[in-house]
Amino acid sequence: MTSTTAANANLKNYALVTLAYWGFTLTDGALRMLVLLYFNEIGYTPIQIAFLFLFYEVFGITTNFLGGWISSQLGLKVTLYSGIGLQVFALLMLSFLNRDWPQWFAVLYVMTSQAFSGIAKDLTKMSSKSAIRLVVPREAQSSLFKWVAVLTGSKNALKGVGFFLGAALLAAFGFVTSLWIMAIGLILILFTGVMLPKEMGKIKAKVKFTQLFSKSREINILSAARFFLFGSRDVWFVVGLPVFLQSVLGWSFYQEGGFLACWVIGYGIIQFLAPTLLRRFGNGEPPKSKTIQFWTGILTAVPASIAIAMQLQAPPDVTIVVGLMIFGVVFAFNSAVHSYLVLAFTDDDKVALNVGFYYMANSGGRLIGTVLSGVIYQLYGLVGCLWASSLFVLAAWVISLKLPDPQPIKAIAWQAGDGD
Repeated sequence: MTSTTAANANLKNYALVTLAYWGFTLTDGALRMLVLLYFNEIGYTPIQIAFLFLFYEVFGITTNFLGGWISSQLGLKVTLYSGIGLQVFALLMLSFLNRDWPQWFAVLYVMTSQAFSGIAKDLTKMSSKSAIRLVVPREAQSSLFKWVAVLTGSKNALKGVGFFLGAALLAAFGFVTSLWIMAIGLILILFTGVMLPKEMGKIKAKVKFTQLFSKSREINILSAARFFLFGSRDVWFVVGLPVFLQSVLGWSFYQEGGFLACWVIGYGIIQFLAPTLLRRFGNGEPPKSKTIQFWTGILTAVPASIAIAMQLQAPPDVTIVVGLMIFGVVFAFNSAVHSYLVLAFTDDDKVALNVGFYYMANSGGRLIGTVLSGVIYQLYGLVGCLWASSLFVLAAWVISLKLPDPQPIKAIAWQAGDGD
């Protein structure tokens, strides 16, 4: 295969993977907002709402742990489109929810549907991000950072659109019809799978199950930092903040969905621009360990500052809006550099295994953050959630101090188009 043909094949595969990830992300953001707003409106408490998402995060952990091993045996194409198919099932299952059911059964039913959605989300994310590693040469680290940032940034921008879409669909069509609209959209995306290489990400050697526990020191440290980083976001963003905006500030579905959408879109844009900004204001080299240490250190002060401002009786709406903007910018740099480092520390033949393990830690942080978001908000309000967030970031910063710099030395082993 000539270099031009290989480059074209890589670009095509990148576009297909990104399209699938975009479609899934829209429905994932919309579903999160639909469930949260709908159940808050019909009288569920913050703790009850948090537990609706419990299985979403629990099964995400399991999926990330096993998903890398499964994709290394079956290929990333299988896990990517299996994730999209499971999301369709989760949406249709949730559409049959009956408000006349006993509350305990309704909660269990929603938790089960969210379990399928959690599996779908992490299969899709792990497959997409692993696939990017396979279309960028190992020696092209600056290009790898750029393409990871494009995928991650665009994903988060679309997740923001999904937040608004979920709120708008709920207001315009109601809960059930909204779910069916999203399911039909995803079914259409499933047909793009025929154009991806069958063997993408599949390794010929059998991987022993015990190898899932054997990771490099760098991956272990980065995964631990990721656990606390994403726990710091979700401990106030998942339940506490949306309930606060709706119940305390009295925002409508459109106001809340639109605001959170704009925040996540802006967050995604910063992630997208991170390589350019870091290159312009840095030394032009790919991120090092000190890069993530710098940005995590700055982030530690942001939720603490918002909490102090609210305790000093600053206007809550202005404090939240300005505070979220600052938090979003700093968190976006952290996330973009993290997403690059996990691939920079990873060998080509272990990409799915390591990325799956890394995002298992990500899901673990989200799980703890989600549960604590409901519990702490109900006990101590949004200020309590913010102080918990600051402590989580502090833990991520301390752990990141142990990170070495990435040392890429191997050329890429897999070439786009093989196995077609």
